[in-house]
Amino acid sequence: MRYGIVLFTSDRGISPAAAAQAAEEAGFATFYVPEHTHIPVRRDAPHPRTGDSSLPDDRYLRTLDPWVALASAVPVTSTIRLATAVALPVESDPITLAKTVATLDHLSGGRVTLGVGFGWNTDELADHGVPGKRRRTALREYLEAMRALWTEEEASYAGEFVEFGPSWAWPKPVQAKVPVVVGAGGTERTFRWIARHGDGWLTTPAEGDIAAKVAQLREIWREEGREGEPEVIALGPRPDPEGLARLEEAGVTEVVFGLPDRSPSEVEAWLDRLAGKLGQLAGT
Repeated sequence: MRYGIVLFTSDRGISPAAAAQAAEEAGFATFYVPEHTHIPVRRDAPHPRTGDSSLPDDRYLRTLDPWVALASAVPVTSTIRLATAVALPVESDPITLAKTVATLDHLSGGRVTLGVGFGWNTDELADHGVPGKRRRTALREYLEAMRALWTEEEASYAGEFVEFGPSWAWPKPVQAKVPVVVGAGGTERTFRWIARHGDGWLTTPAEGDIAAKVAQLREIWREEGREGEPEVIALGPRPDPEGLARLEEAGVTEVVFGLPDRSPSEVEAWLDRLAGKLGQLAGT
């Protein structure tokens, strides 16, 4: 089981480049950042954790662009994977986003993992012209269209939200397949969507009964004719031996810990302490 780090980026505290470099030096496998283009002040969509229009963290208002953030980490890292937890593809132009992701994968030597979400903030989606009730369809089309641009010499796509004729688009990603993991609540509907259109599941921070849900995902995975096993990335657990052992036994492939929003020196010290704890756990 791998260990990763997520930085809820903002215009304060440590930079994404410094955080990714420190995480790589501490031995972590993946560096994640989130995405919100903006947060409408007046909205109907409640936050999943608060249940109303209040936000649990003011960094939602201050989130950096994920692709610029990850690109800034490319020159100062060499092995750590660069990922989103999660990006909101339907808030971008799909042709442009395909180019951005392919360029990042090209420049990083094939280190990109695309973590995507349907988008809890339907008011944010609406400002981008995406109806909340059609967000799953829109995301499916975006991924299908981007994969066509990444893999086909002359790509085209025709759908409800995406349409373009035969086109050339380079660079292609270094990876034969850019991994796509879906961050959403662990329901049968979500797992069916993942098995049909994704490569794995990124849990919500407060997800319960992980073992039963991973078993359900794997069953649906097989029903949909998928080979191998899905990636399962657990977001936000504590680094205690028993809890991590249970996650690994359940089939979790990576555990992701959140960085504090502090100065570079404080974050680096925090990473060293966490790496030390995880190193001790690995030796037990």
